[in-house]
Amino acid sequence: MNPTLPVMMQAVTYADPGAPDVMTLSDVPVPAPKEGEVLVRVMAAGVNRPDIMQRQGLYPPPPGASPILGLEIAGEVVARGPGIPDDAFPALGARVCALSNGGGYAQYCTVPAGQCLPWPSGFDALHAAALPETFFTIWSNIFMTASMRAGDRVLIHGGSSGIGTVAIQLVRQMGGIAYATAGTPEKTELCTAIGADAAINYRTEDFVTRIAELTDGKGVNIILDMIGGSYLERNLKCLAPEGRLVIIALQGGARAENIGLARIMTRRLVVTGTTLRPRSSAYKAEIARQLEQHVWPLLEKKAVRPLIHATFPLARVADAHKLMENGTHSGKILLNLQTS
Repeated sequence: MNPTLPVMMQAVTYADPGAPDVMTLSDVPVPAPKEGEVLVRVMAAGVNRPDIMQRQGLYPPPPGASPILGLEIAGEVVARGPGIPDDAFPALGARVCALSNGGGYAQYCTVPAGQCLPWPSGFDALHAAALPETFFTIWSNIFMTASMRAGDRVLIHGGSSGIGTVAIQLVRQMGGIAYATAGTPEKTELCTAIGADAAINYRTEDFVTRIAELTDGKGVNIILDMIGGSYLERNLKCLAPEGRLVIIALQGGARAENIGLARIMTRRLVVTGTTLRPRSSAYKAEIARQLEQHVWPLLEKKAVRPLIHATFPLARVADAHKLMENGTHSGKILLNLQTS
């Protein structure tokens, strides 16, 4: 590794799982990039729901991944491991955003080279760090797994979240019709302002009834769901024949009971779920390739944009987690290491 790089760095650590205040800043060794990896000097990192679950002891990192929290970063490549061709992206000095396998809440982070993307033109570190986890998740689930096509009707739960706000925009840009659920009038207004054809306040309206009204009883072709068990029966009722339900989180529970399976059979529905973190580097590199081809041009012409709700210095990581847990945010929560 480059001898001019520091041996130690600051990173967020915790001794035992627990509440946000278990996290602290510690001095730990700077990681060395392995075969096919690059070392990135982190300028900004995203805060995501899997980070909360890992801190609580509910989502252990996969074998070989860094135990340090953080799945998306933006920064500068400062070292390259063996096995990367000299002329391959990213070069030393390149400014990249990357989907990491862990380790993002730190001053330096190693990432497989194929999981890196260039900063879109005009982006700074914070806006670049808001991209990877959200865009990889949405593209792989709505466009790869659920095969969205122009004209498809898509219901997006959690429409005001970081994932939801981008999903609405991408569905609209790709010719789909986006519907969203959110929990306050302000959040539903945000959803429609960024492109949702309709937004449903799930606290005051029955989204099954509203979807039937909005689609003239046809239902939606795709549902992107981060709630899980408590929504399963209602989600099935919203789907059109041959509709696809993709479950990406379980905020409403991991179990569903007394579900009528006949609807799945008679309407030829597909119910699937994914977690991105354990997938292979080759799969994630393919997502990155498709994003650069199909989505990065939209970012560069400002047709799609990540929404940033709040930023915190690394030392205030507990406050960032508390904000995510209380659910009042709309858009992304980021850690700014340039001010730490």
